[in-house]
Amino acid sequence: MIKLYYHPSPNPAKVALFLEEAGLPYEVVPVDTRKGEQHAPEFRAINPNAKTPALVDGDAVVFDSNAILLYLAEKTGQFLPEDTPAARGAMHSWLMFVATGIGPYSGQAVHFRHFAPEPKDYAVNRYDFEAWRHWTILDERLAGRRYMLGDTYTLVDMAVWGWARAVPRVLDAGAWEKLPNVKRLLDEINARPAAQRAEALAKRHAFKSDFDDEARRALFPQNARLQAGAGGA
Repeated sequence: MIKLYYHPSPNPAKVALFLEEAGLPYEVVPVDTRKGEQHAPEFRAINPNAKTPALVDGDAVVFDSNAILLYLAEKTGQFLPEDTPAARGAMHSWLMFVATGIGPYSGQAVHFRHFAPEPKDYAVNRYDFEAWRHWTILDERLAGRRYMLGDTYTLVDMAVWGWARAVPRVLDAGAWEKLPNVKRLLDEINARPAAQRAEALAKRHAFKSDFDDEARRALFPQNARLQAGAGGA
C-alpha cells in the first residue's frame, strides 16, 4: 500500500487530494514538523531534504510534492491533460510555475511576515511583492478558463489548491478581492468530496500547534548558526 508521509500544510495537502480523487488506498504516516520529526534519520532516508511530503509506493520513493503529483498521474493515467505536445507543455510549465514560484515565494512571504526577527522590512517587501506577482499571474491565467489547463480538472489544479487555501495568510485578508479567479477555483475544488476528505486528515492525527522554542528549532534550524555566532562573540 502507498504510504504518504504527511503534515497538514500546503504541499502534503495537494498530494492527499490527488490520492483521494484517484481513489487509491493509502496509509498516512504523520510527520510532526514542529516536533522536528522531519529531521529524524528514518525520515531523511526517505526524503533527504527533510521536508513533507514523501511517498513510498513499493520500491518507488518519491519526494517533492510536485514530483509526487506527476508520479501518481502517470501511475494511474488520471488527471492528466490530453496527450498532445501543446497540452503537456502547458501542464509541465504551470506545474513548475507552482513548484518554483507559488510555493517558495508564498512560503517565504509567510516566514518573513510572521516569524522572522526584526529588521525585516526589505525581506517582507521583496517576498510580498513576488508572492502577489505570482498569484496575479495565476489569476490572469484562470480568467476565461474553468481550470488551469482549460476545461479539464488536472493535477495542476490540485497543486494550486494546496497553496490557494493559505492565500489570506500569504498575502492579506483582502486578497480574494484582487484574485477572484483563483478564489473561484478554490471554492469549486473545496466543494469536491475528495477535497473535504483530504482536509479531514488534519483532524485525524494529533499535530503540535504550539509555536515554542522546540518548534522554532525544528522549523528554523538556521537560527542555531546565528546563536552560535553570538555566543562566540
